[in-house]
Amino acid sequence: MKKILLTLFGGLILGALATAYFLGAPRGRALPGVPLKPPDRNADTSGTVAVTIEEKFFDSLLGTIFNKLGPPQLKLSQLEPHSAIQPASFQASCNDTVVLNPESGNTKTGVRFTGGKIVAPLAFSGNYSVLTRCVQFKGTGKATVDLSYDVSKQTVFGALDVQDVALDDVPPVISTLVTAFVRRAIAEQLNPFEVLPVSQLTLSLPVQASGGTVKANVKDVRSEVQEGALKLYLTYDFTAERK
Repeated sequence: MKKILLTLFGGLILGALATAYFLGAPRGRALPGVPLKPPDRNADTSGTVAVTIEEKFFDSLLGTIFNKLGPPQLKLSQLEPHSAIQPASFQASCNDTVVLNPESGNTKTGVRFTGGKIVAPLAFSGNYSVLTRCVQFKGTGKATVDLSYDVSKQTVFGALDVQDVALDDVPPVISTLVTAFVRRAIAEQLNPFEVLPVSQLTLSLPVQASGGTVKANVKDVRSEVQEGALKLYLTYDFTAERK
C-alpha cells in the first residue's frame, strides 16, 4: 500500500511539473538593452530628433509580407514525439504549425497605437497533432508590444506579449493546450525583433574648412505612443575628429 501511495504521489508531482512546463508562461528571450521611457520634458533637446511612425506604415508593411512573401509560419512545440508509424495522409496534412493570416472575421492583423500602448491584433490558423489526431484550428489574439534600446547594437528592439487568444470550434481541453503552444511559439520564435536599426541614422560629416569630421551616434531613445502613431525621440552624442 505504501508503495502504491508513493507511486501515485510521484505521478501527481510529475503531472504538475509537466503542466507547469507546457502551460506556464512563455519563455521568450529577454529584450536587449533597456526599456524605452517616455520623453523627459525638462531635458535638453538640442541634440534630439523625432521620428514618427504611423499605423498605415505597418498596414503597408504587413500587406507586402502577406502578398509578396506569404503568411508567416511558426512551428508549434510538441508535447510528445510523433509515433514512428503514421498514415501518409496524416503526415502530409498535419505539420504542427501556426500561420499568421491577414484577417479572420472582424480581426485584422496589424499594429495599432492607442491608449498609450502598442497593440497588435492577430488572426491565425494552423494544425496540431494530438494522439494521432490532427486538430485543425483558427482563432484570433491580441498582443501588446514592449520596446527597448540597445546602445551597443544601435538598435530599437520589440517583443510581443500575447495576452488574449480565442480559438474557434476547438474542444476546451485541446484549446488550452493549443493556446499555450501558440503563445509559446510567438514568444520563442519571434521575440525579440528589430524595430529600428538606428545605426543607419548615424552621422559622419566631413568639414573640410576645419580639417576634420563630425560624427554622431544615437545615445538614447525615448518613445511616446499617440493615437494612431508612435513617436521616437533620438538623442545624439556628437564627437569630432581631426584629420
